[in-house]
Amino acid sequence: MLLVDLVRERFAAALNQMGLDGTSLSQRVTAVRDTQFGDYQANLAMSLTKQLGIQDPMQIAQDIVQRVDLSGLCEPAEIAPRGFINLKLKNSTISKALNEVAQSNRLAVHPVAKPRTYVVDYSSPNVAKPMHVGHIRSTVIGDAIAKILKFLGHKVITDNHLGDWGTQFGMIIYGYKHFLDPAAFAADPVPELSRLYRVVHQLIDWQSTEKELPKTKLAVEKAEEKLAKVQAEFGAVAATDKKAKRSIEDAQKELKNHQEKLKKLEDTTEARKQQPDLSSACDKHPDLETRVLQETAKLHAGDAENKALWDQFLPLCLESIHHIYDRLDIQFDMELGESYFHNRLGPLVQRLLDNGMAKISEGAVCVFLNGFEVPMLIRKQDGAYLYATTDLATIEYRVETFKPDAILYVVDHRQGDHFSKLFATAKQIGYDQLELNHVSFGTVLGKDGKPYKTRSGSVVGLEPLLDEAIERAFQVVESLPIPTEEKREVAQTVGLGAIKYADLVHNRTSDYVFDLEKMVRLDGHTSAYIQYSYARTCSILRNAGISMSEPIAPEVDFVLDHSAERTLALMLLKFEEVLLHVTNDYMPNLLADYLYDVSKSYSSFFEQCPVIKAETEALKQSRLALCQLTGRTIKQGLELLGINVVDRM
Repeated sequence: MLLVDLVRERFAAALNQMGLDGTSLSQRVTAVRDTQFGDYQANLAMSLTKQLGIQDPMQIAQDIVQRVDLSGLCEPAEIAPRGFINLKLKNSTISKALNEVAQSNRLAVHPVAKPRTYVVDYSSPNVAKPMHVGHIRSTVIGDAIAKILKFLGHKVITDNHLGDWGTQFGMIIYGYKHFLDPAAFAADPVPELSRLYRVVHQLIDWQSTEKELPKTKLAVEKAEEKLAKVQAEFGAVAATDKKAKRSIEDAQKELKNHQEKLKKLEDTTEARKQQPDLSSACDKHPDLETRVLQETAKLHAGDAENKALWDQFLPLCLESIHHIYDRLDIQFDMELGESYFHNRLGPLVQRLLDNGMAKISEGAVCVFLNGFEVPMLIRKQDGAYLYATTDLATIEYRVETFKPDAILYVVDHRQGDHFSKLFATAKQIGYDQLELNHVSFGTVLGKDGKPYKTRSGSVVGLEPLLDEAIERAFQVVESLPIPTEEKREVAQTVGLGAIKYADLVHNRTSDYVFDLEKMVRLDGHTSAYIQYSYARTCSILRNAGISMSEPIAPEVDFVLDHSAERTLALMLLKFEEVLLHVTNDYMPNLLADYLYDVSKSYSSFFEQCPVIKAETEALKQSRLALCQLTGRTIKQGLELLGINVVDRM
């Protein structure tokens, strides 16, 4: 049991004696923010004045303190102004808890009392395209959440729901038929397939620009006219009339938006002029988007030629993606792409029509939803299915196969509207007891505050990014007094850990700036700093001839007289509590922050408390045990984040 729960248990008993709801009220016993007040604080008295009919919260606090039995657990409670009750754990209590952690191969993290079954859907790239920097967030956040849930005793099925059946394959098939470089494909097929995708995508973009450019020019002209009219009407009073000022500002904003769109379209048109050969291809393949959709439809209909090409391309694309996963040490329990569920779509739609849950509207099949103006479209007028249809079929399959309590979708926040409607549809058609959760995340930004891209404007590929991270890490560790081969191993661990940690340390709902130089630093809020702290614990234990994995003794009499010792000890005892907090809202940054705090506490301890040269043998053994627990906690915590450690740095 967590120490805070032990304290709450004592308070709950006292509050029950007073005729109060002790179970609920005892949750107001929390860790203090400022350790000068102790370890925990009970903020109860102020909220009970009306309920107890006593105006003075100090009197209520005094009554609670007289009733609560803290013997053997805490020092005598202190009452602060406004009835706050400050609590300090006995050192003997901390020592006993530390020994429990030391003797446990799980650091005394107990399996949850009521384990659940989770399906965690993450990474899920479109396999026809190379993985890029945008895929890193879903991959590492999902992997960390799955590892933490599993460590806490839940049953977890990880699923890489691959995009292997969509329009992107129509693009590649069309490109293969019309723009293939046979020699390049024979030499290395994956880069050539990627090039074909980019060519077709660019041609479609250019054709879209041709259509949008005159419309946008007209929109700019109308916005200019509107602004001139509004300024003429309200300009004289805008300084004093808020409504007039707002009308002008709205018109200015509208004009600016159209102007920015026009500038982007004109830049695209100018870029096309720089590529005359490709521009010529654009003219020779009009209405390319429709042609691509036709190739995709043929694939889905079982066309022999397109299916044969898909069968040829898919293993090549998967091999490229799995190479990235191998480097990141990411594994999945299952990888069922969209293609796996294709044969389920027709029967699913028909079943929903038959039971009245779906209806035909203007030739399309829709599920009309309470609280949504627009229904969920599950089959288009032309008979084509949508992502929503596949997602519903996937939920159906997962429920049949795994009977989960919850399905987590670790997907970009921009898909929020899709998931809101998907979840509402799923509940409406019968999955109302299933927790469906969109674990959303923000965008990876460059130093300019815009989505992280190369100088040419394309999305940064993940493979070269991993290479660069390792190279940057090698530059950082190059001066270490260890063999070159070991330096490269350290650089590999530090570089890949840096990319993962930089993603995980931020609140997942926030955007963050990608800066490799900062990520691999041995100081600051980085995985490298935490990995270095682990290596320092290994160094001390090595010098003392002690293993990291074997308990130092059946029981250690922990000496916690120095504030740095006590602070570190209490920090180590929070590990289980932090893991449980992570699962409340699926926030792995809480674990990342905790490991950083552990490392900082260890640094203070290391600087102020001699270990090998401690004054007494008992103190030496106590401090060695703290070093060992610190190392074990850091290693286990980083493993749950998908990050490895090294013994020397």
